[in-house]
Amino acid sequence: MINEAAWGRVGGGCCLPQPPAPAPGTSPAFTCAWSTMVEVTVTPQSSLADRAVQVVVRGLSPSQLVTLRAWLTDEHGERFQARAFYRADEAGEVDAARHAALGGNFAGVWPMGLFWFLQPDSLFRRLVKRDVAGSPFLVHLEVFDGLCLVTGPQDEPLATCTAERWYVGPGVQRVPIREGRVRGALLLPPGPGPFPAVIDLFGGAGGLIEFRAGLLASRGFAVLALAFFAYEDLPRTLSQLDLEYFEEAANLLLQHPKVRGPGLGVVGVSKGAEVALAMATFLPQVVATVWINGTAFLHGNPLTYKGLHIPPIPYHTERMLFTELGAMDNSAIFADPRDPACSASAIPVEKIQGKVLFVVGEDDRSFNSKLFAQLATARMRQDAYRLLSYPGAGHLIEPPGSPLCSVSSLRGSPRPVVWGGEPQAHAKAQEHSWQEIVQFLEVHLGPAASIKL
Repeated sequence: MINEAAWGRVGGGCCLPQPPAPAPGTSPAFTCAWSTMVEVTVTPQSSLADRAVQVVVRGLSPSQLVTLRAWLTDEHGERFQARAFYRADEAGEVDAARHAALGGNFAGVWPMGLFWFLQPDSLFRRLVKRDVAGSPFLVHLEVFDGLCLVTGPQDEPLATCTAERWYVGPGVQRVPIREGRVRGALLLPPGPGPFPAVIDLFGGAGGLIEFRAGLLASRGFAVLALAFFAYEDLPRTLSQLDLEYFEEAANLLLQHPKVRGPGLGVVGVSKGAEVALAMATFLPQVVATVWINGTAFLHGNPLTYKGLHIPPIPYHTERMLFTELGAMDNSAIFADPRDPACSASAIPVEKIQGKVLFVVGEDDRSFNSKLFAQLATARMRQDAYRLLSYPGAGHLIEPPGSPLCSVSSLRGSPRPVVWGGEPQAHAKAQEHSWQEIVQFLEVHLGPAASIKL
């Protein structure tokens, strides 16, 4: 039989003990522990989740083989971790920005690899920050001697450090919204404003998700994270897209004394991108739209707006496929939108007066986002859109602090859902697209004041 302890540590040596607990008055979250010689640092130790940090290990022997491990526990108690194997340079240092990982969850030079390639210990879990304003994610960094494939209680790290990853910057205010029919949360930057305004929408899981809104607010935007079903007293399921609800939300946001009008932006992913495109088409207040892996047609639910009715294309759920892990691949359940029978369900994007940024993951396994983007842009003015298409990126393109989620459980789904994506290509797509999204919103809504953290 294989000795599990020996298998967990290959080529390792003795682990040095950690130093005593911090002295009274010091903060454990900002205290790095090290052996007599070895230390690991994360700079800055407190940062916004979409910002880069520097990870450095010092005090090693030249050419020493070490394992760097990062882990965190989310608000549901699920652990996510990543590890990589490095060999120290002649000075006894490992710098993640300069040195290539030899293996682990990634290989090569990835300065943020230990953060971007976190994986859940349990299958089908997605890392999502729920309480964006109340606490950060605490990411624990550990250094082990040798090749440490499995970490057990008997494995003492050579050095440890804890980094804080926040989803709101200092002074960002979160205001719950219950006005008329509108439900959500308003994230406001510090200061008197006025600030450019954005509505942030997610997809078919419903509820209220705020992490992207918090990061945008930290870059100087007033952001309404908007729920549209399965939240508080909103309908539990999505039976139709009532565009008057989204119009009410847009008007409410523009009436806020800290918001700079006359127009606003909308960011949407998946079903939220479908909604965003409809808002850009029919609501003149929407002057800048970010569409992330959505459709250009109504699917599953009709759209209604002041007497207008756009019928949906029905889902062909009998075409879904199950993966070897039992997850659902839904990429085949959508009818070919080029079929003339689908034309009545098309969103009339040729009416859009503002600007649209299309963000496509070419390995999207939820649906053929690239085709939908191409069909939409073919009917739009050339100066009305820009298309970013990323080979190897999956469905859930998020800010760069979010590791790839290629398959996860989804509220309301009887099985986990496949989202697609290759880890390294997806990570690069998130880093690049996030910069482009922020710049796009600034160009078309006016400059925003970013918060330093």
